[in-house]
Amino acid sequence: MLLEVAQWLARDVRLFNVFGYLTLRAVLACLTALAISLFLGPYVIRKLTEYKIGQSIRDEGPKSHLTKAGTPTMGGALILLAIAITTLLWGDLSNRFLWIVLVVTLAFGAIGWVDDYRKVVHRNPKGLSARSKFFFQSLVGLAAACYLGWMSQTIPALSELILPFFKNIAYPLGIGGFVVLTFFVIVGTSNAVNLTDGLDGLAIMPSVLIGSALGVFAYVAGNAVFSRYLGLPYIPGAGELIVFCGALAGAGLGFLWFNAYPAEVFMGDVGALALGASLGTIAVIVRQEIVLFIMGGVFVVETLSVMIQVLYFKWSGGKRVFRMAPLHHHYELEGWKESQVVVRFWIITMMLVLFGLSTLKLR
Repeated sequence: MLLEVAQWLARDVRLFNVFGYLTLRAVLACLTALAISLFLGPYVIRKLTEYKIGQSIRDEGPKSHLTKAGTPTMGGALILLAIAITTLLWGDLSNRFLWIVLVVTLAFGAIGWVDDYRKVVHRNPKGLSARSKFFFQSLVGLAAACYLGWMSQTIPALSELILPFFKNIAYPLGIGGFVVLTFFVIVGTSNAVNLTDGLDGLAIMPSVLIGSALGVFAYVAGNAVFSRYLGLPYIPGAGELIVFCGALAGAGLGFLWFNAYPAEVFMGDVGALALGASLGTIAVIVRQEIVLFIMGGVFVVETLSVMIQVLYFKWSGGKRVFRMAPLHHHYELEGWKESQVVVRFWIITMMLVLFGLSTLKLR
């Protein structure tokens, strides 16, 4: 009888370790980050207001945005604070993937902080020059790419390009190809989220949805049994990133409480650049760059709208494809209310995320 009880307890402990412990920490990370954001939010907004860290509005922007001038910005620091504290509290600090994502996130946040600081203190709506911003982004992105490329020598699956919807099809990139791809994914996603962050709540909710979905992919990639069953590459240690994704989701939802229309605070580049970089880094580690492209369709289209607008403007000698870029401003000028644009883009992102998650099984 005692032997049977012992065997039952041992089996129960094993099941808890496999299915419960990591997911439990992810849930606790989400709740902790949410609590930190909600608790510190009013204090951060009050301090930003006291120091007169208000948003500068571009003269060429929609006239309806002029009322937003002076709204506290750099609220993304609250997101990063909640993510950092929560990750250090609930994460396995011996996990290198966790540190890579956290360092990249904070480094891109620092770049955004400098950009926002120049906008606020020097009253320059453009902040850092595009060249300087891209240089520092490239520096961090390349460092992360090289380190992950070095890790791929001991984890070969880390440098394979996975095609969604196709089972057991993977293309080895080699260290060089992997570094190049990783660089463009991290830097590109960072700028894509930053370009999307132009309306109240527009960028944060898609980031939460995509981050949560990437947490699912991280959990599967880090589990030998699940990854083999679903035909995904096994990346030892990647499962720990679900804790970071939980922290990102909680911090983002807490920030959305204050960023929902009409926003009491804006995240600024300090938040947008960091969130985009974190999503890109996680997608690279769990080998889901193409799925990130799908789930982040709103970010992709917003970025393409800017590129198309600029190129066509130069080529045509001053003509425009859209009434204004990024795309969300075009719809505003078409007569959509700001809240309509935001919620509709949320709905599109939710559908794309569900489509991306379907690649787990549809192979």
